[in-house]
Amino acid sequence: MPARSVRRDSGSVGPNSGSVRPNSGQSRERAPVEPKRPASLDPATVEEHDLDHEATFRRLEFVDLDLSGRSADAVEFDQCRLRGTDLSGTHLDGAKFDDCLIESSNLANLRVEKSSLLRVRLSTARMTGLHWVNGSLREVTFAQCRLDLASFRFSKLQHVVFEGCNLSRADFSNADLGGVRFTDCDLTGAQFSHAKTAGTRFTNCSLAGIGGVTSLAGAVVARHDLIALSYTLAGALGIRIEDDDAPE
Repeated sequence: MPARSVRRDSGSVGPNSGSVRPNSGQSRERAPVEPKRPASLDPATVEEHDLDHEATFRRLEFVDLDLSGRSADAVEFDQCRLRGTDLSGTHLDGAKFDDCLIESSNLANLRVEKSSLLRVRLSTARMTGLHWVNGSLREVTFAQCRLDLASFRFSKLQHVVFEGCNLSRADFSNADLGGVRFTDCDLTGAQFSHAKTAGTRFTNCSLAGIGGVTSLAGAVVARHDLIALSYTLAGALGIRIEDDDAPE
């Protein structure tokens, strides 16, 4: 019988590195699916489209609207575009965003629980202190967003990409990050305690001082990012690093 070739993954960090079986359960790495865009959008107004319980918004364009400081349950955005919109300090529970574009908007301190993003692209958005907890994110791209102090605790992220984002001191504790890609991101001081990171990829990221570093088993880290990570890992394991010229 002819010999069969076996593809191996030699870049993973953790005890499970080595051959990967086709049905191992790890997500295939691919770009997120782009949002479905309607042919046209109707303009939204605060008077007619303010946030309210169980409100549903379809094929609407929210431009420079102030929706800050609201509180609503079960709100749905379907094929909507939010540009320059202010949602800061708003509290949403059980919200759904499907096939949406969110651009240059203010989502700072937005608190969202048990909610979902599906085929959503967020770009150049201010999201400092975002609180997206116990939720679902699928087919999502964050591009050039400010996400420092954001929290994704207990959320499941599938086919999600963070590109050029400030994620310093972000909290991914207990999140499922299998297959998530971080590229050109600042993750200084981010927390990964008890996160699932099999297949998570870090490329050209700042990883200094991250917490829960021992939870990164199965993650893939670019070679030039490994130096800063090694110091954090050594500290977590109680390893003392000395200079080569230190006296014995």
